[in-house]
Amino acid sequence: MNRSAVVTGAASPRGIGRATALLLAERGWSIGIIDIDADGGRALAAEIAEKHNVRTYAVAADVSNEEDVRTAIDELEAALPPLAALANIAGVSSPVPYLELTPDEWHRVIDINLNGVHYVTRRVAESMVRHGYGRIVSVSSTSAQRGGGTYSKTPYSVAKAGVIGLTRALARELGPYGITVNAVAPGPIDTDIMGGPLTPERRAALVDDLLVNRVGEPYDVASAIAFLMSEESGYISGHTLNVDGGLYMH
Repeated sequence: MNRSAVVTGAASPRGIGRATALLLAERGWSIGIIDIDADGGRALAAEIAEKHNVRTYAVAADVSNEEDVRTAIDELEAALPPLAALANIAGVSSPVPYLELTPDEWHRVIDINLNGVHYVTRRVAESMVRHGYGRIVSVSSTSAQRGGGTYSKTPYSVAKAGVIGLTRALARELGPYGITVNAVAPGPIDTDIMGGPLTPERRAALVDDLLVNRVGEPYDVASAIAFLMSEESGYISGHTLNVDGGLYMH
């Protein structure tokens, strides 16, 4: 496979981005990493290249800064095979109650979790359109569908709902160019964005809300993203796949 997948937010040691980058590399994709943590991104790229013998390249960028993003993706594109897939995973949590919300916090969360997805997608889509092929997958959240009820509150839910709307609109606009656009909506996943390590009590409380008997792992979401990037998923576009242990249905 002489194609590259771009993964944003991949450097977090217990994150969905890292799990996704590793799984895609295992399946033969070359990997471009974008993360605000330059050292973490480079370390992951080296690890992936050693483990899976694929081309990797990491670049540091703040996804909420469009100029940063465009420069970063220009650099990735010069270093890697054609950009054929994008996983928008970079994000931040926000546990601030609505009545305590400051303008700065509102803008921080929207800028990273929604505007960042747009900036990265916009630049990568330009390359995909030239090749006549692409797979775009963005991470939303059951928080968008349920109006919160998770560790993160209002601006997070709003941004993640925006990701679903963006996904649907882009599926329409980019479909004629051979590009599919989908989202995944994770429920409780044992990552740092959940607000730190899960205590046994907190884990048990989360499982009580689920239809399966465990909290999700990063690999659960990574495997859904990898499927939506595969050849087999070519007839799926504009869809949000819940990876949530049945939480939203419940």
